[in-house]
Amino acid sequence: MSEAVRKVIIKKVKKRHDGGHHGGSWKVAYADFVTAMMAFFLLLWLLSMVSDDKRIAMAEYFKSFSLFKESGTNFLPGSAFVIADHIKKAELKPENVAAALKKAMKKKGGGEGASDQVLIDAIDGGVRIQIVDKEGSPMFQLGSAEPTEKAREILASVAEVIREQDAKIAIEGHTDAAPFRGDQITNWELSTNRASAARRMLETNGFDPSRVARVVGYADTELLIKDQPKDPQNRRISIILLQPKDGPPVAQGLKKDVRTSFQQPQPGQQAQPGTSEPAVEAAADKENAMKQSFQEKKEEMKKKKRDMVGLWD
Repeated sequence: MSEAVRKVIIKKVKKRHDGGHHGGSWKVAYADFVTAMMAFFLLLWLLSMVSDDKRIAMAEYFKSFSLFKESGTNFLPGSAFVIADHIKKAELKPENVAAALKKAMKKKGGGEGASDQVLIDAIDGGVRIQIVDKEGSPMFQLGSAEPTEKAREILASVAEVIREQDAKIAIEGHTDAAPFRGDQITNWELSTNRASAARRMLETNGFDPSRVARVVGYADTELLIKDQPKDPQNRRISIILLQPKDGPPVAQGLKKDVRTSFQQPQPGQQAQPGTSEPAVEAAADKENAMKQSFQEKKEEMKKKKRDMVGLWD
């Protein structure tokens, strides 16, 4: 065939710009997904390493967190930002202390045997941890300030728990009403010496000495079992976590927790302690304002959606 009659065939290939099956856009989405999962599991790991008290404090912080309030915070160079400064401290409550102490004692293997010798309650000015004697299981050697092995175990657990608190402590020693048969010391010296021995054991287990507000002995002047002055439970050590001056009284905090927040007194019924009518009305007004704000934002979002749809009509 001559060159004149040879046909020239031209093949046009269209280039696709979407990448098709071999495009790389999916890799970006996959990388974002893997990064998010890694951050999530890192968060879970960090939370598992945090103590119960700090976890409660963080939960309290995020309950009251507002993006609109916090977005204007300015962190200038040279000023340290510590998350602890922005976390609302967990309230000092006996149930929180009891739960943490029970966990610490269980970890050390002495939770079951000593549970009936540790009493925790709320008093004026703080939360009190009492370590009491029982028949056949004393905390100190007879007539001495030398602690027993059980006392050392309990105080080690107490030290682990109160280290996590910011409160100062008071340590009190108490004896029963049995007269102390000694030539040089009385129940006053004995109770004071035992309180001081408890302080030394707390400090040995890592408690900061500067947080000790006072160490006193009361002899048999403040009996736990008043109608039985010689009961072994009257021999005890009291460790009081003192409520900070700027914090609410512990007793009021307990009443607030027991009371259901949405219960209101019926007409003619006396309001419960700590709940006045202005406080109830203020709470109701706040709730109504939040509902109204939410409804307005919802309507605004609907309007924006309609406007966006209208652009493509």
